[in-house]
Amino acid sequence: MASSSSSSSSGGSAIQIPTRLPLLLTPEAVLLPGSTMRASVDSPRNMQLVRSRLLKGTSLKSTIIGVIPDTSDPPSDLDALPPLHRIGTAALAIQVVGSNWPKPHYTLLITGLCRFQILQLVKEKPYPVADVEQLDRLEQFTNKSASEEELGELSEQFYKYAVQATSSDYQKPTLVEMLDMSIPAVAKLRRLLDNLPREALPDILTSIIRTSNQEKLQILDAVGLEERFKMTIPLLVRQIEGLKLLQKTRKPKQDDDKRVIAIRPIRRITHIPGSGEEEEEDEDHDDIVILEKKIRASSMPEQALKVCIKEVKRLKKMPQSMPEYALTRNYLELMVELPWNKSTKDCLDIRAARILLDNDHYAMEKLKKRVLEYLAVRQLKNNLKGPILCFVGPPGVGKTSVGRSVAKTLGREFHRIALGGVCDQSDIRGHRRTYVGSMPGRIINGLKTVGVNNPVFLLDEVDKLGKSLQGDPAAALLEVLDPEQNHNFTDHYLNVAFDLSQVLFIATANTTATIPPALLDRMEIIQVPGYTQEEKLEIAHRHLIPKQLEQHGLTPQQIQIPQETTLAIITRYTREAGVRSLDRKFGAICRAVAVKVAEGQHKETKPDRSEVTEGGVVLTVPTTPLCCRSQITEAKCMWGRSEFWECREHIAEDAKPDSINDTADLALPPEMPILIDFHALKDILGPPMYELEVSERLSQPGVAIGLAWTPLGGEIMFVEASRMDGEGQLTLTGQLGDVMKESAHLAISWLRSNAKKYQLTNASGSFDLLDNTDIHLHFPAGAVTKDGPSAGVTIVTCLASLFSGRLVRSDVAMTGEITLRGLVLPVGGIKDKVLAAHRAGLKRIIIPQRNEKDLEEIAANVRQDLNFVMTSCLDEVLNAAFDGGFSAKTRLDHFNSKL
Repeated sequence: MASSSSSSSSGGSAIQIPTRLPLLLTPEAVLLPGSTMRASVDSPRNMQLVRSRLLKGTSLKSTIIGVIPDTSDPPSDLDALPPLHRIGTAALAIQVVGSNWPKPHYTLLITGLCRFQILQLVKEKPYPVADVEQLDRLEQFTNKSASEEELGELSEQFYKYAVQATSSDYQKPTLVEMLDMSIPAVAKLRRLLDNLPREALPDILTSIIRTSNQEKLQILDAVGLEERFKMTIPLLVRQIEGLKLLQKTRKPKQDDDKRVIAIRPIRRITHIPGSGEEEEEDEDHDDIVILEKKIRASSMPEQALKVCIKEVKRLKKMPQSMPEYALTRNYLELMVELPWNKSTKDCLDIRAARILLDNDHYAMEKLKKRVLEYLAVRQLKNNLKGPILCFVGPPGVGKTSVGRSVAKTLGREFHRIALGGVCDQSDIRGHRRTYVGSMPGRIINGLKTVGVNNPVFLLDEVDKLGKSLQGDPAAALLEVLDPEQNHNFTDHYLNVAFDLSQVLFIATANTTATIPPALLDRMEIIQVPGYTQEEKLEIAHRHLIPKQLEQHGLTPQQIQIPQETTLAIITRYTREAGVRSLDRKFGAICRAVAVKVAEGQHKETKPDRSEVTEGGVVLTVPTTPLCCRSQITEAKCMWGRSEFWECREHIAEDAKPDSINDTADLALPPEMPILIDFHALKDILGPPMYELEVSERLSQPGVAIGLAWTPLGGEIMFVEASRMDGEGQLTLTGQLGDVMKESAHLAISWLRSNAKKYQLTNASGSFDLLDNTDIHLHFPAGAVTKDGPSAGVTIVTCLASLFSGRLVRSDVAMTGEITLRGLVLPVGGIKDKVLAAHRAGLKRIIIPQRNEKDLEEIAANVRQDLNFVMTSCLDEVLNAAFDGGFSAKTRLDHFNSKL
């Protein structure tokens, strides 16, 4: 076989490869002479060859290795050497690249030189080495015409199919003619094929066109030139027919589809006609054409359309293997899906909107009034820019559900964006497409989700935005929420402007203290205070209880929760501004009742009698009640269920068999629903969590009740004071902020300056209250941080009670900021504070005079239950906090009464 390939040639001097070569086993590819490929080396045997031969070699011959295809199935990586293929390719290692991730390996760039045959395996470890015989001539050709004469007509026929057609075969396109010669890579391929010796064409074209490893292996084994040409011509014809079929399926109207693009000419000609990969590429090409049609029909602005058309042209010239191909296609698909001109028509029936809001939400009159105002203006002026409403209030008062009801009222799509914990501005503005894993921001993603450009966006928990090294998301929201700028909002991922002016943004927050002033300035603040007990009661029976019954599969015929029980849950098991905890309590009740109902439904047979334990006494209860002339005894079973018991004595004495038989067919009395009374409530929810402790806490001097505002609503706050011998130090405990500490120092300073006026003395009888006296002020609930100026009047009252020895009224609470001159300044959160005092059962509320206007927001029934005292100075505060006032005369009368 060697003689057939080593025929003499006068074309040049022969080049010989070494007679002994190290062998590199390639399990995934077949290297042919004249072709170049990259081979990954990770097996111990091949890695040892690279280290010992290629990395340490100094001469050219040391970089020549023998490449043998590993035909074992599966390829062997064990210590034992697999059977070696007889024919291999001598190759020159051009480049060696090493890496340690994900495991140590080398990547070789190798070029095939010629075929060889293994004569004898010299050694197997650490890598195989064999004596070889060169089969192909490896020469430096100088006389091209001589080599062409030796190859004969077979090579001419092959050359016509591949490169050049004669005049008679003009209608038959060649492989190269099907490529666009204006593309530099294709022109370079044409020049390469023209300059190569024709005997090298079968190997080189086989490595270029689409062939399997098995077909390449057959070409490698074809040592004779004539045999090699005969085997390669059918593969070449098959590739040409495949390209002709591909051209027929292209649409002639598309200019960009009449040519093979520059970067993919080699990949296009390597397809086997009818193979799955060619069909997949063809489908991808058709998808790009369809995508381009969708872009032109999407009615996007001109600027966005130009960008998309430019990206489509880049996509057509880009190979699918490039990572940027998928990124560009995803970008174009997003641009098509965005609702540039799609919108919903607003439902602007004000009466229907009012009814819908009233049905969905009880109370919240101020908020519903503002929503109806927006709808009315929208009805009169269609191009109204969406206002930025911000609902501020404690958790559980219905801020999010109101936003959903607004969308329902308008007939718009609703989308909620949770901003709690967001600390990256890219979540709002998107990531630039130069980054790996880039994506649009939450605003653009929300528009893609709803599919219209005028939805209702709820920006939930806007006060809980964070800040990090990735930027400030609150600052990124400035453009989104500014009605003068958001018509031209630019997401970093899109890099084109999108109009957000038709979007109705509604933000929610628990407090405005943590919202940056610039962002707060762009929003219209609507306070959503907590609910009164009466409002909670109405909400529970209108909304919460029916919702929980539906969620737990119960009906009103199976469970009844009277208003007295609901009121007990509100006052003794929950203490909140909203109704979220109240809703959870109803859920716990429904789960307990569901267990009882399920147990009753799964009783297959009822015994004649059952035993019920009540009060430690076992009672026998018949499961089938009998009717008799006497009064039937009714006994209470667990959780208010009634059972009719048999009057055994009367049946024994008066009942006749006939009468019993006559009543046997009578229907059973209907089963009464499970009634949730206070005993059932205690059994299900446990002992009450909150008890009234105001009178107990105010049973000694030096205690007063203040009113505080928190993001969770209003709270009552006790202030306690005590004095002891010392050096005039003031100790403050209870996790107080700087502002509250300053209020305490103001209070003690004012009392010291007015001690003679009110006849206040320390333990030694001195008007200097801190003379040899230490004062300790404590604010209970020490785990909770407290700050703010509104505790000033409470601290003064507490210290005045301590030094006077008089008790503060047990039904009074107060709030207000003080000055060093004894003035009372207004504070915020009056409604929440008043509701907290009302929940605690207090009757007299002391507030600053300038906060009187805030009482209009409080429900009339709450105002009727409370006595409000308006004060402008500390004298008025003290007179209202103590029975009989706090003047010097009343102070002396109190002292005399004690004597």
